[in-house]
Amino acid sequence: MTDHPPIVVRPASPADAEAIAALFTDEGYPSGPSDIVERLGRFDSEYSRVLVADHDGEVLGFVAVHALPRFEHSDRVIRVMALVVDAGVRERGVGRLLMEEAERLGREVGAAFSEVTAGHHRPDAKRLYEELGYDATVAAYLRKRL
Repeated sequence: MTDHPPIVVRPASPADAEAIAALFTDEGYPSGPSDIVERLGRFDSEYSRVLVADHDGEVLGFVAVHALPRFEHSDRVIRVMALVVDAGVRERGVGRLLMEEAERLGREVGAAFSEVTAGHHRPDAKRLYEELGYDATVAAYLRKRL
């Protein structure tokens, strides 16, 4: 019987850029490794992070989070900007693991809430978020292209 190494959630590094770019491109957001390296730089702060789910050196997914200060209260809200899990390993708890770590980071920086957007074309993502306790009835999300 062989022991399988556990899935480890760790901060993303430039060495992960190729894997992240491939995952993001597969998800419909064409990206190259240089795009990802630049974005990792923008998310490398106390309030912004990109985390990867690593299984024995293979990146299975990633989450990008940003903690925003709220004006109406003296706390923050953590915003999940992107969550992507390799299609070949979905339904194996990778997304849940990444979201739990994102929420832990949110608590660490004093966030009162965690927010995430799930497109209408992603009912599986919406189901995951609802299973994790996210309330879809509070959303009033409007967007305008600038």
